[in-house]
Amino acid sequence: MQVSENVPLRSYNTFGISAKARYFSTFSSADELQELTHRQKEDNLPQLILGGGSNILFTRNFDGYVLKNQVMGIEKVGEDDDYVYVKAGAGENWHGFVKYCLDADLAGVENLSLIPGNVGASPMQNIGAYGAEIKDVFHELEAFHLRDQHIVKFTNAQCEFGYRESVFKKQFKGQFAILNVTYRLNKTPRFNTSYGAIYDELEKMKIEKLTIQAISQAVINIRTSKLPDPAQIGNAGSFFKNPTIPRAQFQQLEAEYPKIVAYPTDSDHVKLAAGWLIEQCGWKGYRLGDAGVHIRQALVLVNYGNASGKDVYDLSQQILESVQEKFGVLLEREVNII
Repeated sequence: MQVSENVPLRSYNTFGISAKARYFSTFSSADELQELTHRQKEDNLPQLILGGGSNILFTRNFDGYVLKNQVMGIEKVGEDDDYVYVKAGAGENWHGFVKYCLDADLAGVENLSLIPGNVGASPMQNIGAYGAEIKDVFHELEAFHLRDQHIVKFTNAQCEFGYRESVFKKQFKGQFAILNVTYRLNKTPRFNTSYGAIYDELEKMKIEKLTIQAISQAVINIRTSKLPDPAQIGNAGSFFKNPTIPRAQFQQLEAEYPKIVAYPTDSDHVKLAAGWLIEQCGWKGYRLGDAGVHIRQALVLVNYGNASGKDVYDLSQQILESVQEKFGVLLEREVNII
């Protein structure tokens, strides 16, 4: 286990932002993490636990310890009549885990195919797409308490999952490093094809027998047609959350903007499509220097090459202000700002 100094972080974040860590190391176990946190405390410096770097924007160098999670391994740890329980290390690639489940004919994560990032981030932000969320398949996780230096188990209820939220982004933010996650996968699939363009894509694919593998491929096709590949254009996926507003406010907006895109969440609230709001403000395809808004998806901010984190952040602030001015709706960033 080696600690390096002044390490460039460009290859460790999908935005491809140039920033440096004063100290950098990896850990593959709780024991290694404990040793690193001891050193960090002795130096009295901050620390950042880094996963796949797919939900982070560096706006400055990090004057402390960046510790990259490389806890690996995938194994079946339990089974009953309806479910198989699979534990995955937090450092495993998320889509690699999805492929493991597909190969084993285990259902529940097929709609979450091709989401960038690692397993450890999946419960932290309750990742979701095409009508599915992690909370639907989550069983438990083990996390290392960075201050108290011990391992804590969290159940589904204890994670307090919400829309792109969990306790790890709220009251426990920065207090834990997730080590592994156990998922409860279905032996018998419950197909979810009603969200977005999945059904239409399946028809285009001429699928005769519906399978979780076919749904996964449909999701992959849709994502690759709409979203930029971080390996080619720096980005962190959806930069903003879809805002939820009271139904009365939505009715006022709908009267003025009949084509507004929205989804009911309950009898009193409606979720708006942030991408639609941003596009209506004229931002889709906008570019200033190397920071821009993707040409096919206004929800995605991009780095065309050498944008700084501040460039991207400043652009996001302009977008927030214009959406609030036009629609009276305040967007919230989904990406973690460092």
